Amino acid sequence: MTGERIVFGGGCFWCTDAVFKLLRGVEKTMPGYAGGAKENPTYDEVCTGRTGHAEVLRVDYDSAVIPLDTLLDVFFEMHDPTSLNRQGADMGSQYRSIILYETEEQRTVVEAHIEGIRKNYAKPIVTEVKRLDVFYPAEAYHMDYYAKNRMNPYCALVISPKVSKIKKEFARMVR
Repeated sequence: MTGERIVFGGGCFWCTDAVFKLLRGVEKTMPGYAGGAKENPTYDEVCTGRTGHAEVLRVDYDSAVIPLDTLLDVFFEMHDPTSLNRQGADMGSQYRSIILYETEEQRTVVEAHIEGIRKNYAKPIVTEVKRLDVFYPAEAYHMDYYAKNRMNPYCALVISPKVSKIKKEFARMVR
């Protein structure tokens, strides 16, 4: 099957977007908010940590080119899935590790993948796994943020090293 979609939250969605855009088989990405209760949240509201939403990235992918297991390998390599509500200096529940699936087949793959990598971590994996209820696209200025703002200190100091790491570790899958 091709033309699938899954949602990842692994810290700041600028980082997640920059990383997944690198990969062959990823057809489209969209930063946004999901996993919480507030309808139509704004970035400022999500940043308060009171909406229940995480900064996430919706990833449309061709599973014939890049299987879900490879996307999961990249996801777990690009962030610390043992860090509760924090990635580096980004703190709060909006930065939590979360995977929001659309199908039961995806749920099965995600849960099996997590079970298979647990032994690679000294601390427990805290990644939340749940069915996607609703996804709210982020404001337009978040789209392609890294590509448009590479000289921004956050981009240079936080995102660029992640991009370099993924380019090296997953060279066979990079465009």
